[in-house]
Amino acid sequence: MLMISRRAVLAGGAALAAMPARSAFAQGNTIPLTIASSHPLTIPWVEPLKTVIVEKSNRKLEEMGSSTRIQWTEAFGGSLYSFDDTLEAVSQQLTDMGWIGALWEPAALPLQNIMYSTPFATTTVQQAVDVMNELNRTDEAMKAEWDRQNVVFFGCCVSDGYHLFTKKPINSLDDLRGLKILGAPVCAPWIEPLGATLVNTGLPAQYSQLQTGVGDGSILIATGAYPLKIHEVAPHVTLVDTGPLTFGGFGINKDTFAGLPDDVKTVLTELGYEYSAENARIVEERQKTALEKMKAEGATVHEMPQEQRVQWVNAMPDLGRIWAEGLEAKGVPAREIMKAFMAELRARGGEPLRDWSAGL
Repeated sequence: MLMISRRAVLAGGAALAAMPARSAFAQGNTIPLTIASSHPLTIPWVEPLKTVIVEKSNRKLEEMGSSTRIQWTEAFGGSLYSFDDTLEAVSQQLTDMGWIGALWEPAALPLQNIMYSTPFATTTVQQAVDVMNELNRTDEAMKAEWDRQNVVFFGCCVSDGYHLFTKKPINSLDDLRGLKILGAPVCAPWIEPLGATLVNTGLPAQYSQLQTGVGDGSILIATGAYPLKIHEVAPHVTLVDTGPLTFGGFGINKDTFAGLPDDVKTVLTELGYEYSAENARIVEERQKTALEKMKAEGATVHEMPQEQRVQWVNAMPDLGRIWAEGLEAKGVPAREIMKAFMAELRARGGEPLRDWSAGL
């Protein structure tokens, strides 16, 4: 959580932030906005914040004949907040907009984390992002979840599937027993049935944590692991491919968005969906080259046999039922959302290794 002193700054800063924006707009049609991320621009879901949102916004405003321009302040790489503050930073207006990591917000954004309760279900990056963007556009409960957090949400971020990066070879699932595996807490139900322990952390900290023995390995995506050279400290790469999945995305503070002129709202809305598409394109492009580069740089890379993948997914508890029942108890129509998710997935060519709606 953010420190109390920072909360005080946020409370005052939110009120002050709107004043210069309106004043500047009245004087010169220029609106100051901040865009931020806890992760660096080398990460596939952060890069489009700059190349799409920042770099295309004023061009689009000009093309539509608007005299309004955005004066951007960019705060990437954790310069404003850490990986576990991404939702709070946007909702409390520490930044006007940015990348929100739903995977660290299982309590606040449980619907956005549905893919962590459906591992080994998706098969392509585009399929994953299309399914989740459709649900966020059409399902009232999904939209309400963002609204409660004071966020206007536009485009999901997506990653390639998760793999294992370990200090020792993983030849069978039994080799994971007793290991400390770094990762997001939503991955705990995946690996703990195999006898491993999940150590909650963010991607930027993992290199040093593997160096110092905090973890014996990591469960991570290749496109996130390679830029931070995780394979240097965990050189045994087991290609598991839990399936591409979404885990948050691009959101704007609701108060910021409400105070913007219509032309800026239109542009940011359009670019929000373009952000999502560009993130998917980058992942498609980089996921193969990342693994190739790791291997060329000394990592040992091998693919987990299909029978072990099936054994792994069947060793997990009934995550779909657990996820749905927990939310139903809070009045969320999670059963219908899970059924809609699995149906939408199959309609887009998905071939799940396990039907996570079967227990509903």
